Amino acid sequence: MTRRAVLSLWFAALIAVPGLAHHSSTMFDDTKTVTLEGIVKEFQYVSPHSWLSVDVTGADGKVTRWRFEAEGPSSLMLMQVAPVDFTAGTKVTVSGHPMKDGRPAAWWTKAVRADGTEFYPRGRAAAGAWAPSSWRPSPYNLYVYR
Repeated sequence: MTRRAVLSLWFAALIAVPGLAHHSSTMFDDTKTVTLEGIVKEFQYVSPHSWLSVDVTGADGKVTRWRFEAEGPSSLMLMQVAPVDFTAGTKVTVSGHPMKDGRPAAWWTKAVRADGTEFYPRGRAAAGAWAPSSWRPSPYNLYVYR
């Protein structure tokens, strides 16, 4: 290999490593699931990650703002999750994998509005829900019909 090719490969690998680290979900404890009921404060439908902020009132009456991380708008559109689904003031029950360090945030897997409408920002199978046998996982943690 020429020196130029070796340097090009080394540089490409150097650039790729931070990108892989950015998309790590190691900060979330995927062995635990929290399910919380509250009122939507804000839905940041932005790239690269969207955030659903929910005010949760504890048994002691104290309100804690929980933040649920999801994918960006293009992935959420595929899962039929839109900004109009979670406007400020919407009553919602949200499930997700909590942060390992105890902060009030989680990797969003499911949400149910007060009207019973269910949303799965990462697909039904990612939330442990039923998915048809004709569905298969994609490399993007989404489930696509084949």
